[in-house]
Amino acid sequence: MTTVRYQQNGTSFTREIFSSYPDQIIALRFTADRPGSITFSLSADSPLHSSARTEGRLLILEGRAPAHVDPNYLQSDNPIIYEEGPEAEGMTFELRTRVVPQGGRLRAEASSIAVEEADSVLILISAGTSFNGPHRSPGRDGRDPSAAAQRALDAAGSRSWEELYERHVTDHRRLFRTVALDLGRSPEAEAMPTDRRLVRFSQDEYDPGLVALLFQYGRYLLIGSSRPGSQPANLQGIWNESVRPPWSSNWTLNINATMNYWPAEVTNLAETHEPFFDLIEALARNGRETARVNYGAGGWVAHHNSDIWGQTAPVGNFGGGDPVWANWQMSGAWLALHLWEHYAFGGDESFLRHRAWPVMRGAAEFFLDHLIEDEQGRLVTVPSTSPEIGFVTPDGQRASVSMAATMDMAILRELFDRIVDADTVLDADEGFTQRVKDTRYRLYPYRIGDRGQLQEWYRDYRELDPRHRHVSHLFPIYPGSDLTPETPDLFEAARRSLELRGDDGTGWALGWKVNLWARFLDGDRAYLIARNALRPVGRIDEIDYGGRGGVYPNLLGAHPPYQIDGNFGFTSGIAEMLLQSHAGEIRLLPALPSAWPDGAVSGLRARGGFTVDLDWADGALFSLELTNTTSRSATPRIRYGDRAERFTLEPGETIRLSATLEIN
Repeated sequence: MTTVRYQQNGTSFTREIFSSYPDQIIALRFTADRPGSITFSLSADSPLHSSARTEGRLLILEGRAPAHVDPNYLQSDNPIIYEEGPEAEGMTFELRTRVVPQGGRLRAEASSIAVEEADSVLILISAGTSFNGPHRSPGRDGRDPSAAAQRALDAAGSRSWEELYERHVTDHRRLFRTVALDLGRSPEAEAMPTDRRLVRFSQDEYDPGLVALLFQYGRYLLIGSSRPGSQPANLQGIWNESVRPPWSSNWTLNINATMNYWPAEVTNLAETHEPFFDLIEALARNGRETARVNYGAGGWVAHHNSDIWGQTAPVGNFGGGDPVWANWQMSGAWLALHLWEHYAFGGDESFLRHRAWPVMRGAAEFFLDHLIEDEQGRLVTVPSTSPEIGFVTPDGQRASVSMAATMDMAILRELFDRIVDADTVLDADEGFTQRVKDTRYRLYPYRIGDRGQLQEWYRDYRELDPRHRHVSHLFPIYPGSDLTPETPDLFEAARRSLELRGDDGTGWALGWKVNLWARFLDGDRAYLIARNALRPVGRIDEIDYGGRGGVYPNLLGAHPPYQIDGNFGFTSGIAEMLLQSHAGEIRLLPALPSAWPDGAVSGLRARGGFTVDLDWADGALFSLELTNTTSRSATPRIRYGDRAERFTLEPGETIRLSATLEIN
């Protein structure tokens, strides 16, 4: 709920507004402490082609989106193209607004509604578009936007303001209150406006609650931008005011879109993952044709970037793109892992069989056809890049294309391992799984370079930008799980790579580094990066693609400009500092920094189908509650520091351990 209160000529006015998922409306209420005080005129417009009219108490805005828009970074004489007529491309839309005054008078003009001397006013706003799925033209084969908008308006109109608000709050709390986090309090800081609080924190003042606030803000944004039936959160979530927004508000698949969903499972928001699964399944459908046409391969493939139409072909403006980002065919394999993660956290075998397995198998099939042998008979990807960074060849040239980039090999190891895990559960296809196993063990191995770092490319090339924002070769640390303390040499080499990249970066790069340092079990270094992610950045409308990251005064992540994956990466990073479950065991407080000696978290989820509540004091675990949320018995291995123990839990059972019941 957003509330504005002000006084004018001795009268106190209040405006309240909320956006309701269950009723699919925006509701506003205007009230005043003196009867007959509310007078205003209501109109509607859009930066897109549109026109407004009234129909009784309804204000209706009808419009059409362009048939084509060039990205904002392209210089073009005609960047925005509209079409007209019955065969025109371009999504149509309709906004419907109902005005319900108590007392006073309502007068409908041609394109506006006037309210005079009302005691209070309720305004309901609904909207619809002609979008009819990624495989149909919304201009020629679209849905009726007015019908969708009117249905929501009619349903909401039968309810009072109080009923609408209660339904809205109940729905939101059902998700948001699944996780609580307390890292300590600073009453002085919490009494400040957010912008001053950020400056204070950047000056090294004590304020652990600011970290908890940004953690929960990421969850709030994910709830607000990704619910079943919607599109997944894009680079700006859903909050965009531009016809030519940064990066076209698309889904960049070499890190950004996947990062948006890192917090979904671990912070108990699995429902918000659903729209991403829908997009991935659309990509898998389109990607089969791309695999066939572009590569002569089976399975499905997707590349660097996608959009609401499920684009899967290589990007780059028909040859105008730089191979450092245009030549990257790995996103399908990475995206398929999101469906596995949903199963891993929730244990839904039906989801694994009917939704995850077909997508995972198709992604693997493509690479079984696509991989080739190098001179030593090892299997490699060609062409191969490490997004979006180039290297220096031995003779001093600038380049970006090689073969078997470390990220490629890491994604494939992860996918192939999860194929084997899935088949163990499903007994789906022993022959196919054996082929995957055989291929996995022939993949080009990880290498350690002459600086002690994990090599990023097939050879030990030097980076063109040693502090580059992408750390793609560290995928096997996070979000992957191939390298752990159980692989000490490569684990330390990966850590060295992260040290070489430095502690700065764009907002989303800082979010990734928080997760990585948490996986390296270094809480103080992860906290240092979290502090960098919380530094105040200038105005949100300042476009500086090369600038450093942080947050704006409203806590939205700065690329800059605004890019929401920084918020989501931060949230998942804090969760990784407190709980990890990727290495076959549940690790408690694995990267607790010295800055949080006392605290508590409840509701985090661990792989295997568990929820976890933790309390700690003086830097040490105080109590644990772990619940088996699945319908089958489970035997989780729980680790705290150097101690580990295995427990057996029946479905729905909770174990409780206190400081006097040590994990041995």
